[in-house]
Amino acid sequence: MTRSETLYQEAVTKIPGGVNSPVRAFGSVGMTPRFIASAQGAYLTDVDGIRYLDYIGSWGPMILGHAVPFVLEKVQEACQKGLSFGAATEAEVEMAQLICEMVPSVEMVRMVNSGTEAVMSAVRVARGYTGRNKIIKFEGCYHGHSDAMLVKAGSGVMTAGVPDSAGVPKGCTQDTLLCAYNDIKGVEALFDACGDEIAAVIVEPVGANMGVVEPADGFLERLRSLCTENGSVLVFDEVITGFRLAKAGAQEYYGVEADLTTYGKIIGGGMPVGAYGGKKEIMEVVAPVGSVYQAGTLSGNPVAMAAGLAQLTYLNEHPEIYQKLTKLGEMLYGGLRTLCKEHHLPCQVNAVGSLGCLFFTSEPVTDYTSAKRSNTKAFTKYFRYMLEHGIYLAPSQFEAMFLSAAHTKENVQKTLDLIQGYFA
Repeated sequence: MTRSETLYQEAVTKIPGGVNSPVRAFGSVGMTPRFIASAQGAYLTDVDGIRYLDYIGSWGPMILGHAVPFVLEKVQEACQKGLSFGAATEAEVEMAQLICEMVPSVEMVRMVNSGTEAVMSAVRVARGYTGRNKIIKFEGCYHGHSDAMLVKAGSGVMTAGVPDSAGVPKGCTQDTLLCAYNDIKGVEALFDACGDEIAAVIVEPVGANMGVVEPADGFLERLRSLCTENGSVLVFDEVITGFRLAKAGAQEYYGVEADLTTYGKIIGGGMPVGAYGGKKEIMEVVAPVGSVYQAGTLSGNPVAMAAGLAQLTYLNEHPEIYQKLTKLGEMLYGGLRTLCKEHHLPCQVNAVGSLGCLFFTSEPVTDYTSAKRSNTKAFTKYFRYMLEHGIYLAPSQFEAMFLSAAHTKENVQKTLDLIQGYFA
């Protein structure tokens, strides 16, 4: 029995499912989770000493790779001064200034502790600012596990949400309206029906929690205009895309500005942190200036701020990193498309910059419904092969692959060679 298997057997007796977040479980692929001992550059090493080329990157934030020396140095310096103060620090001010400099639509920002908390807070702010209650979200877009966002995917357009988790009262989601991702006519119908009740539209500008699904031409632009016309707040959930697709995230990449934006652990160099920010007039409804209450003892933690400042400063000063990531993405995902075509496989490869996903379906994937048609048994077989050959992918058909600046062309070619061997 491997050390990972032993640890898992111990874990399931004390931790629900043996993991502290469901995404880490390998249940959907019928395997035991690998317990990771360390990481360096583009690689992970598990407790059994097995080394893997990592295409998860802690689910996105490790855009520079793991254990980046100058980030670790700043973290170590911060730790020497104390781990938490529960008080204002200079680093918080520097972080806010840097985010506002990098993202034109963000004029003020509030630090929180996770992407979930950022979304929960942004939705409350949108409601407080507009005096309205209804929120439009899209099937397959994940916005954390706050009650109002846990709405079952697949419900029809213009149908009030049904909770997708036990423990969530139906009343918590009765003002959450669902549309299919990329279905702009469905959004228009909702605005026609109750536009003066809609506080906000929240969307992943690139769907990255149903695999990777790119917005259709004009989709984000029309969301922008509908919100403007109806006095609603457009919220971009950039927990995945923020500072990854470009310096200003998906808003720069697609040329569409949001009113509020949420961020996750990429702004902490992988440490537990999040933020939400946007127009000054909206953000000033937040306490202690305004009447919308939101607080957090550990928000703006000095160690997390040190890591985030190091990473974001580097990204701000080295925009060429995005060109490198785009080229690596073209090599990897373009290579995957070529292999699928050469072997006449019923597969789709969706990609945006350094994000990508291989779907085992013959139909184009443009929303949650088409993503769910993927052959999960075929994915499981593929996943197991790749893991056994040292490639660490997300253990689910419906997650993204992430490239980092630590990946090389040689890494990508090795990956494509392995896939070629599998398809052959």
